[in-house]
Amino acid sequence: MALHVALTHRTRYDYDRPVRMGPQIIRLRPAPHSRTPILSYALNLDPAGYFLNWEQDPHGNFMARVVYPDKIRHFHVDVDLVADMVVHNPFDFFLEPDAETYPFVYETALRDDLEPYLNADAPTPLLAEWLASVPRGRPVQSVDFLVQLNRRLQADVGYVIRMQAGVQSPEETLSLRSGSCRDSAWLLVQILRHLGIAARFVSGYLIQLVPDVKSLDGPVGAANDFTDLHAWAEAYLPGAGWVGLDPTSGLLAGEGHIPLASTPHPNSAAPITGVTEECETHFAHEMSVQRTLETPRVTKPYSDAHWQAICDFGAALDGEIRASGLRLTIGGEPTFVATDHPDAPEWNTASTGPTKRKLADELIRRLAARFAPDGLLHFGQGKWYPGEPLPRWSFSLFWRRDGKTLWTDQRLMAEEDTGGDADVALAEAFL
Repeated sequence: MALHVALTHRTRYDYDRPVRMGPQIIRLRPAPHSRTPILSYALNLDPAGYFLNWEQDPHGNFMARVVYPDKIRHFHVDVDLVADMVVHNPFDFFLEPDAETYPFVYETALRDDLEPYLNADAPTPLLAEWLASVPRGRPVQSVDFLVQLNRRLQADVGYVIRMQAGVQSPEETLSLRSGSCRDSAWLLVQILRHLGIAARFVSGYLIQLVPDVKSLDGPVGAANDFTDLHAWAEAYLPGAGWVGLDPTSGLLAGEGHIPLASTPHPNSAAPITGVTEECETHFAHEMSVQRTLETPRVTKPYSDAHWQAICDFGAALDGEIRASGLRLTIGGEPTFVATDHPDAPEWNTASTGPTKRKLADELIRRLAARFAPDGLLHFGQGKWYPGEPLPRWSFSLFWRRDGKTLWTDQRLMAEEDTGGDADVALAEAFL
């Protein structure tokens, strides 16, 4: 199965007069740890006349540093990428034995590496109350613990589209019981850190495609193919690495989550940061996603129209072949495995066994009776493949297309289970 989508992201800053602009940092390139394969990527800027340098921040995220030496009237940022939406299981990982149950402790060297992702802000009253209600009486499976924590936060905080700049504090989000995706993500990061789990904030793209079949339970999915900027959290689990948790949906991050920047704090993960001279700005933002390659699959097979088109093409091709006088034949070697004892060596690795030759003898005689009653049976050496120490054995049936008889009495052909007294001298006399 292949499902490729083209994502388009357009951001427009139009100014009321020419302005001087400081260096702009653009974090709109998929991060190196993205599990969704990115087949192509392009960043286009307008106007021309800029200097662009790609670099990586201290956390490994890609950043484009853009400098305009002259004043400009507008700044347009366009991103085009193609993603392979191959389904991946977000639970496809193993944990180190010491981290399989929560609570767990990071070993010293790893904890030093994770220090920026363990620094939590001082707990405010509502956050302290929320943390106190987290069950921690007995060890639980770490994955189950994170799943339940993520689902609970999704139920406690309602999602809203918030156009104001910045990220709400955890106290604000808990007080309002609502927030944007970035607010819920930052709240989850703080909760995880207070619980001793390293966590980071993630800014990225979210692609949601219409599901092939309706869900029997849970969310129904998107009504239309959709994409937008999104935010979620990642927790570090020894053995698994960074695991994405999306508190907006209550689910683990899947193939639709494409990380752009993963950092200890939201400020260093913003899609575009920079300064300009004071001016009036008209801002516009537009995103879209389109399927560019979609092969049939179990949940979405060929439609009737597709099948009819295939049949029509085949019929037209057959007509061209007949008109050209071309004749096609197909050769093949039918392979069978007996229904009795299919796991026995003779049906897998051994050349023969207690039943294989007897059943082959019965089969070739039945084929002879149906297709060539006057044909010749020959039991002997078959193909000898390169690399194999011995040749195969073969039961063959030969007949003439003109109908002339090759053999008249099939009873003279010895059967596998009856034996006989033929020897080399008799065979030479027969030949």
